[in-house]
Amino acid sequence: MDGNKRREKLIEILKASDKPISGGELSNLLSVSRQVIVQDIALLRASNIDIISTTKGYLLYQNKDVKYQRIIRVKHSTEDIEDELCTIVDNGGKVLDVHVIHEIYGQIVTDLIIRNRNDVYDFVKQVNEKKIVPLKELTAGTHHHTIEADSEETLDKIEEALRKKNYLL
Repeated sequence: MDGNKRREKLIEILKASDKPISGGELSNLLSVSRQVIVQDIALLRASNIDIISTTKGYLLYQNKDVKYQRIIRVKHSTEDIEDELCTIVDNGGKVLDVHVIHEIYGQIVTDLIIRNRNDVYDFVKQVNEKKIVPLKELTAGTHHHTIEADSEETLDKIEEALRKKNYLL
């Protein structure tokens, strides 16, 4: 299979999935190395195909419904990560990313795509098992999330819940 056909098939696979697919799984499905998948993803992104990288794999961003987004600024301890993320998803939000504004490096952003409690638990488990230092540690706990929800009212409810827990800045 030539590169163009492989990339078309890659898009088809991602379109058909509602959950992230790992690079290893994609490489098995397409009978190529993981490095070829990484290169194909880069080429597709360069041609304006919106592919998101998450800790669980690749996901094609398909805006099926009108969603509302808001960037919130929060601060909390590492021990409160699970509670903060659960507060957001339990109130109807989806955590798209985390970013910090570092005084030397500027803005540092990474996609999260946390939609539910299972995603929260998987994320926290990875942080703990791999002894990962959360991005917020670069800025003394202060960080931002882009939150997506079905309505402005839901975003307001999320902010209020975070404010009550003293996470919202």
